[in-house]
Amino acid sequence: MTCATTVGDGYTHADLGYVVLTAKHHEGFTNWGSSVSWNWNSIDTGPHRDLVGDLGTAVRKRNLTYGVYHSLLDWFHPLYLYDKKNHFKTQKFAVEQALPELYDLVMRYKPDIIWSDGDWEAPDTYWNSTGFLAWLYNDSPVKDTVVTNDRWGAGCGCKHGGFFNCADKYSPTKMPHHKWEKCTSVDTHSWGYRRNMHLNDVMDVESIIHNLMDAVSFGGNLLLNIGPTKEGTIPVIFQERLEAMGQWLNVNGEAIYASKPWRVQKENSTNIWYTSKGSSVYAVFTKWPTDNILNLQSPKSSPDTKVTMLGIPEPLKWRYYPGQGIFIALSFISPFTLPPENAWTVKLERVS
Repeated sequence: MTCATTVGDGYTHADLGYVVLTAKHHEGFTNWGSSVSWNWNSIDTGPHRDLVGDLGTAVRKRNLTYGVYHSLLDWFHPLYLYDKKNHFKTQKFAVEQALPELYDLVMRYKPDIIWSDGDWEAPDTYWNSTGFLAWLYNDSPVKDTVVTNDRWGAGCGCKHGGFFNCADKYSPTKMPHHKWEKCTSVDTHSWGYRRNMHLNDVMDVESIIHNLMDAVSFGGNLLLNIGPTKEGTIPVIFQERLEAMGQWLNVNGEAIYASKPWRVQKENSTNIWYTSKGSSVYAVFTKWPTDNILNLQSPKSSPDTKVTMLGIPEPLKWRYYPGQGIFIALSFISPFTLPPENAWTVKLERVS
């Protein structure tokens, strides 16, 4: 399972985006040559390759930030089942398997993100999370750059971590006071690859943009998951979705990358979201108005306000009505110059 992500007001070292590879999921197979996972790793069996290392090299060559996902638990490991039977009063699996894997990942690959999971059955004291995190942030090779999420023991979600996941597909309805990330999957029914996946199980591009804007407008990041096949290839439908998002961001990324939440996140009962950067405000909308007049109720205006659409250099005509907001005429945009998008961005900026 690979996680391809885009960012809003991202982590300080993630200016453009980040990629997180599932180094180990709940079944225990490690995608690197872990010394504590003999014959159940990607060197000894399967591709006979160091997938964590190979992907990390490729990602960093593209100036993206690299992270690793690691599941603490192992559904089938005898030591984990032994500790679970003992109500986690013993720590054989945590000490002999989970923690050595985490230390090994950090020392070998120096990831900038540790995306922990599989914590929910046992408390953080079982996993010795505080001990590992103290080392990670004080003595590890990535102590000055690394960030972690909040899945380090039962009950830790939304309470402890460099950024919060809180729950899968979590979306707040008001501005959080802590950096957060929404993790969701292109296949709405699975985080991995399914041979019986149907087209209507897959998010369309507009739905992905909805998820992106629901995250970025509230100050969060979006982690968008895709599941490769067992051969390591990306299914064509996932490629199409990622390429379409890349094309959309090529035009509209100014409203996403390094943006910050505005005083209003979203228009009530509409598909209009706001972000800001400096003195500029961006309004992203996914429904083209039938009368070609876009009404933005939240912004105020002044005579020196310039209104444009990202991807089109010519200014748009607009008028402000107190109590009703700004009305922007879109009819002056030639259909031959309009970007073929699932969503569009209007930029309001002060020109003096």
